[in-house]
Amino acid sequence: MGDFETLPEDWAVWNEADDRCVLVYRPDVFDTNAFDAACLPTIYLTRGRRSRRPGRQRAPGTANTWYVTLFLEPEVEREAETYDTRPEAVAGAVALAERFAAGEVDYRGLYQVPREAYLDELDALTGGG
Repeated sequence: MGDFETLPEDWAVWNEADDRCVLVYRPDVFDTNAFDAACLPTIYLTRGRRSRRPGRQRAPGTANTWYVTLFLEPEVEREAETYDTRPEAVAGAVALAERFAAGEVDYRGLYQVPREAYLDELDALTGGG
């Protein structure tokens, strides 16, 4: 289906289907002991726009566009990037995963109410900050 061979080693393909794919960052760390599992950074690649929360139905009228969305928590997401084809969206998801793993994504700016201690630890994992 997808071509995730170049996905950074800190990321894993959690689920893959024809119309969606879920990538997760460091599931070995976000295991409720070191980090809260609800905070598992997740990239959703979907055909059609999803509603605001992961797991809900797609919004109507968007079925031909591919979306790549980074979620830090169910209520904390980065604005989706859009693509015309699945291969372009897969490449976009891999590029986003690479930028995140390198600490190049401003995830602090996505929080309305910063969680400083958690974000400091995430900085340490990604080399960001």
